[in-house]
Amino acid sequence: MDGTWERPVRKILPRSLLGRSLLIILVPLIAIQAVALLIFYGSHLDLISRRLSGAVAGEIAQTIQLLRPGDPQQQAALLRLAQRDFDMQMHIDPTGRLDERQRANILGPMDDELGVAMRQRVALPFTMDWRSDPQSVLIDIKIPEGVLHVEAPRKRLYTSMIYVYVVWLGGSSVLLFSIAALFMRNQVRAIRRLAAAAEAFGLGRDTGPIRPEGAVEVRRAAAAFNRMQERIRRFLSQRTEMLAGVSHDLRTPLTRLRLALAMVHEDDPCAADAADMIADVQDMERMITGYLAFARGEQAEQAQPVNFSDLLEEVAASARRAGASIEVQAPPALMVHLRRDAVRRALTNLVDNARRHAQAIALAVQPLERSLLVLVDDDGPGIPPDRRESVFRPFESDSQGGTGLGLTIARDIARAHGGDITLGDSPLGGLRARLRLPL
Repeated sequence: MDGTWERPVRKILPRSLLGRSLLIILVPLIAIQAVALLIFYGSHLDLISRRLSGAVAGEIAQTIQLLRPGDPQQQAALLRLAQRDFDMQMHIDPTGRLDERQRANILGPMDDELGVAMRQRVALPFTMDWRSDPQSVLIDIKIPEGVLHVEAPRKRLYTSMIYVYVVWLGGSSVLLFSIAALFMRNQVRAIRRLAAAAEAFGLGRDTGPIRPEGAVEVRRAAAAFNRMQERIRRFLSQRTEMLAGVSHDLRTPLTRLRLALAMVHEDDPCAADAADMIADVQDMERMITGYLAFARGEQAEQAQPVNFSDLLEEVAASARRAGASIEVQAPPALMVHLRRDAVRRALTNLVDNARRHAQAIALAVQPLERSLLVLVDDDGPGIPPDRRESVFRPFESDSQGGTGLGLTIARDIARAHGGDITLGDSPLGGLRARLRLPL
């Protein structure tokens, strides 16, 4: 039951923190101003309009009572006196008739209050026109002598205080909302910078410590983020140094072993076994290099503008030197902001994986609206659909002699850039690797 009304409300609510914060300020502000306007409109303005309309209607009624039938001179003098004392133009049209058509009302209680007062005080048929003259209200009253035309000044029927009050309501609301929006934007800006710094750090971009700003809570979050960055950098540095030392310690005895095996003469009965052992040592060195690269990652490299088409040609040229048959489809110049060596390693791993299983490889790039799609197709046996996700796990390999880290490293590099790698069926009949990188 609760979800039935929460979903429509959630759709119309602003998604940003700034929009929701301003909405929290705006809704109570409008409610308060609406209540204030309702109180003013319902009490003060009605009271003032009632009194002003009663005064005008009373003066008209008094003038009509003093008019003497059959004495035009006395009537003219009385109308001139009413104009002087009541500030209303009056004249009698002996042949005039009332226009009984319905008149449009105006905004506010003035026309309604004047109509009530005229019916109570004058008690004669009348019509009112509030729209023909912007300065006066035209009132026609049916009297025995004909029709009495009255031009009552609008300023006598309502006070200018209503305009002052409306301007004050609107102006104060705009001023308060503008000040609140300015302050909230400054607070949200600090949160946005913190989010941007966290996103950049997650993508491996070393932007340095951020300057704490904004509210106390946001400053604390920024300071905590800076401390977290420093701890992670220190941890990565220590891990890299330790792995480099381990790699050196392992390679030293392997190097001695390979040199000892290389000294075995070809005529020696153990020469064949020595050759096999040398191949095993080379495999061990290659696996140690792969493990070290996987653990170290590519965090030290900074992103920069790179011609992606040239990068693909370099990867393809390296694969051709290794004996692969590879075609490249790419635009002449495609500039992308990324970590060049890391992406080259990811592409090399994908191409090497295809080269070990296929005869022909196709490498293509497709610029999309907000991302870059790289397709690596081959004509090999492919990978079953139920195995396409598990091969990205460390030390999972579908080939003999593989370390099981090539696809893992490639996906880690892609995700570090904010992209990903997925596997599917290739038009060539083998496997298709899709590398997506954000632009």
